Amino acid sequence: MTESDMLNGSMIPRSVRRLFEERSEPREATGSQSATLELGGREHEVRIVNLSASGAMVVFDTVPKIGEQVVLHLKDRGRVAGQICWVRDGHIGVTFAAVTE
Repeated sequence: MTESDMLNGSMIPRSVRRLFEERSEPREATGSQSATLELGGREHEVRIVNLSASGAMVVFDTVPKIGEQVVLHLKDRGRVAGQICWVRDGHIGVTFAAVTE
């Protein structure tokens, strides 16, 4: 099994809410800013709940697979590549491929 086949700590299904804040960076609430999400060759209009330099929480009714590659088109950051790191109750977590400002 290769490293890309294994589930790592950044890609964990979220079945339980966080009890403690373990994030290493602050999240910026966006007030449900609109964005476009590219997934599997299709574009979807989505809402961004919060953003950080390394990821985003997105309102998305489709249930993608953890690890799928995506591109978010963000109003203030442009085109940002990433991957799905969690899926829960109509929301997804996206980890950016590179840290953004």
